[in-house]
Formats: sequence, C-alpha cells, structure tokens
Amino acid sequence: MAEIIQRDGTWTFDGETVRIVPGGKAHPVRLTLGELSVPIQALAGISFEPERKGGRLRLRLRGGACPVLQAADGRLKNGADPYVLAVEKDRTGVAEYFVDEVRNALLIEQVPDGPVDRFLLPGPALPVSGGGGDGTASFDGETVRLTWNWKAEEAKTASGPATLPLARVAGVRWLPSIGMENGYLRFEPVEGPVSTPPAYDPYSLDLWGLSKKEYTAVVVAAAVLARLPQVRTAVDAPAGPPALTKAPEPAPTPAPAAVPPADDHDALLRRLRELGELHRAGVLTDEEFSTAKQAILSRM
Repeated sequence: MAEIIQRDGTWTFDGETVRIVPGGKAHPVRLTLGELSVPIQALAGISFEPERKGGRLRLRLRGGACPVLQAADGRLKNGADPYVLAVEKDRTGVAEYFVDEVRNALLIEQVPDGPVDRFLLPGPALPVSGGGGDGTASFDGETVRLTWNWKAEEAKTASGPATLPLARVAGVRWLPSIGMENGYLRFEPVEGPVSTPPAYDPYSLDLWGLSKKEYTAVVVAAAVLARLPQVRTAVDAPAGPPALTKAPEPAPTPAPAAVPPADDHDALLRRLRELGELHRAGVLTDEEFSTAKQAILSRM
C-alpha cells in the first residue's frame, strides 16, 4: 500500500487501484467529482514533476479511458485536473515512492499505454450540476436541463428553462473562457448543430470566466458524454483532436458581441457595472473582481 496525504488531497494505491480523494479546499471541479477510483488498466503512466517548493504528482491515463478528460480535451488547468496532486517540499520522497509503486505494478501487469475502446471510469455521479456565466446546467441521467439567471439574454429567458432528453443529444462540447474570449457548454441536438452563438442558443451556456465554479460545466459535459451510446473514443476516431461523437460538427465561434471590442465603450461600462454587482453579491472574490476589472479597463 502506498499513500500520500497533502492539503490538495489524498492518493492511495493498493496494487490495483489509485484512489483519489480531493482536499477540502480543492478546485470546484475536483470537489464536484469527489472521490475517484482509477483502475490500473486505465493508466498509461505516472510521473513526479519536481519544483522549487515541492512538485506535482501526475497520473497519465490511457486515451479514451476517462470521460472527464475526453470532455476537457486537454483544457483543464493543473488546479482543476483531478489527476494532478500538488506535493509539499517535505513529501517529495513519499511522492517518488508512490511513483515507483505504480510503475512497478504497471510493469508486472503489463498494462499497455495505448488508447482504449471504451471508458474505463464510470463518469461523474448523478445527479450533477454546474456552470455559470448566464445559467446553470444539470443532468439526472435522462434529461439535460438549462436554467437561466438574470444575466442571460432575453432570447433564452423568454421561453424559460430549456430541457433536452438524452435521446435527443447528439453531442456535447465544452470550452473554457480564455483571456477575454468567452467559453461555452453546448449540447448538440440530433436534429443538427445550432449555428446560433452560445449567448443566444437555448441549448448552450455562455461562460465568462469570472469564477472557478464555471469550470464545473465540464463535469456536466463528462456526465452526459459518458452516457451517450454513440460516443467514439480515441481508438476508432480519425487522426487529430479527440472526437466526442460519431460525427461532430465544428463548434461555432462565439459571437464577437460576447466580448466587447476595444472601442465599444458603452458595452465595456455595462460589463464593469455587472462585475460590481457580482462582487457586491459575493459571487466574485476580491481577487477575481480585481482581475476581471483590470482586463476590461485595459480595453477602454
């Protein structure tokens, strides 16, 4: 048995399974996922990355083994990645021992490091909810439900919450907010992809990157992805970025209006007012408010 306990969480390995329990102050994505049990057959490798003040333990999973990684498509930051553990300086020896134990088991079991043809992890527990920006997405195993907040466009709020039975979901795509570019969580109906920008699409959340909690939208995406019967994994997908469904359509680029251009002074002022209201309501921390505010002021 190998075990390492850190403020970021606890990892244990019994020779067959790596058990991951997030710490109490871990990233919202990791807290939403909760405890994970990763069978050795799902592992492609493990490494310890030393840093000046400690380092990071990193599990590398086989392609297509985890629905969360499939949905994230390489876009999870270290803090949100459930397969990365921050290691304090005085525990680096334990981390290196942990790596040796897992590597030895991989050699003994002769686990290949190539992709798999099905998910080897079950996906997030249900029901699950997450997101932010202009609303919240939830999934109970049968139906996706999108509810809107006061920041959503009238095109969404006018018809109330949107529901989409799993049988009508052809695919799901998640893209986090990057810099001043908005992200989205988009559910594609079987009737065909919607060309409407996420801010106006009733089957999409518009993600603004104002809070870490917005990252929980990827957990909802993973839960839906794990239960889609037509999902393709890395084995039968064509060369290139991992495909999420049998016939994915290119995701529409978020509308330019979602991020005000530098010369749209009125729109930037409105965004500043919205940030102030979110800060006063306690949605944004002082640090998040200051960062977002400076990003907008730099465009004025």
